[in-house]
Amino acid sequence: MYVIDRGAKRMTNRYQNQNVLVLGYALTGKSVVDYLLRENANITLNDRGDLSQDPSVDLLLKAGVKVVDGGHPIELLEGIDMVVKSPVIPYSIEIIQEAIHQKIPVYTDVELAYLHSQAPIIGITGSNGKTTTTSLIQEILNKGIEGQAFLAGNIGIPSLEVAQMASENDRIVMELSSFQLMGIENFRPKIAVFTNIYSAHLDFHGSREEYVRAKLQLIKNLTAEDYLVYNADQEELVELLADSPAIKCPFSRKEYLEKGACLANQGLYYDGERILEQSSIAMPGDHNIENVLAAMAVAKIEGVANDDIEQVVSQYHGMPHRIQYFATYQGVKYYNDSKATNTTATITALKSFEQDLIYIGGGLDRGNDFKDLIPYLKTVKAAYLYGESKEKMAHDFQAAGVPRIETVENLAEASRRAIEMSQPGQVVLFSPACASWDQYQNYEVRGQEFMDQVHDYCRGLE
Repeated sequence: MYVIDRGAKRMTNRYQNQNVLVLGYALTGKSVVDYLLRENANITLNDRGDLSQDPSVDLLLKAGVKVVDGGHPIELLEGIDMVVKSPVIPYSIEIIQEAIHQKIPVYTDVELAYLHSQAPIIGITGSNGKTTTTSLIQEILNKGIEGQAFLAGNIGIPSLEVAQMASENDRIVMELSSFQLMGIENFRPKIAVFTNIYSAHLDFHGSREEYVRAKLQLIKNLTAEDYLVYNADQEELVELLADSPAIKCPFSRKEYLEKGACLANQGLYYDGERILEQSSIAMPGDHNIENVLAAMAVAKIEGVANDDIEQVVSQYHGMPHRIQYFATYQGVKYYNDSKATNTTATITALKSFEQDLIYIGGGLDRGNDFKDLIPYLKTVKAAYLYGESKEKMAHDFQAAGVPRIETVENLAEASRRAIEMSQPGQVVLFSPACASWDQYQNYEVRGQEFMDQVHDYCRGLE
């Protein structure tokens, strides 16, 4: 199909006259189609939704793109050399299963971005913390390297767009989901980062084993010239990564490490050198110490000065919707953790506070229970639960002995009740432990509504 120049790591005669089927026409799909048009590929765009109202589709038709919407007919595979699919489209659908059966390569956009990119890639994955770690790495590198560090990938910025902008002196700091990593073949980051490994997205992958297998795609092409940064406090992760030939750089919040990054004596160390003080970290929670350790390790591999690292860490307050402090009203602090779409992420949030909590949660019912939360609900004085999962959550919160539990219909009502019941010195925490799709387009819209509800209601009380 194509030839890869291993020395330059660039594709020659990439996709000219290749027949490419692009599945999905959201943000990622649009970047893929735009890129393939510039590469003079023969493109078939397919989306199960109705594309008739999208004005950009008319331009694609004029450019010679074949557009098929309203489903995924198998006939589209006839004569196709390669499929590039949206990461969120399951492999279980018939057209992808048939493509695999016919031995047609099925990729996600990050594979194409890697093959195009002149800039080294720092790839970050994990069950939790990867977005914060990705963003923090980018900010530190932009402070301490000569070129520019670009964000890309699962953080919401199409990788192909960034790959076409970045030069060989730059870095692409790429957040990678399990969905994206399933669609790679040659992808090889200069530095691979594993924040942690838990269970997540089992509705997509079918089992924990398949989820872990997808995550491990990140390291499958690493060589002895590459680096692997990983959480040494997780024995399972250490074992999973043990056979990688890459230069290993562990990080630990619990043990002192002679090699790698660690927390000790209220300071953060790298290869035995004290880099910054624990008190310099602006973000709350033990999980954020781990995120900083991972980012610090990458920064030291890239040669960033200690003062530059500490300056960025001391001013970095985290990503929106990730245990995001955003307001104090009448002595009550409010945190938006809308990104917490599973119980593991909510446990992280619950462990981040010593104060009494007023909790808000709920959302899409994925068939799971919430028993994992029970040991971490001791500081929760009241819980306001909404959405499809509210009754399941109420059952497990009751088992945990939460003193006050109310189920309501929507986030607006839950927010209002939480504000009314909060007392000075307490924290109102929105950490839903569920996906947003029962009532919202995505977690960002959900988190913004929560913050708007708090601001609007509390200002009315002043």
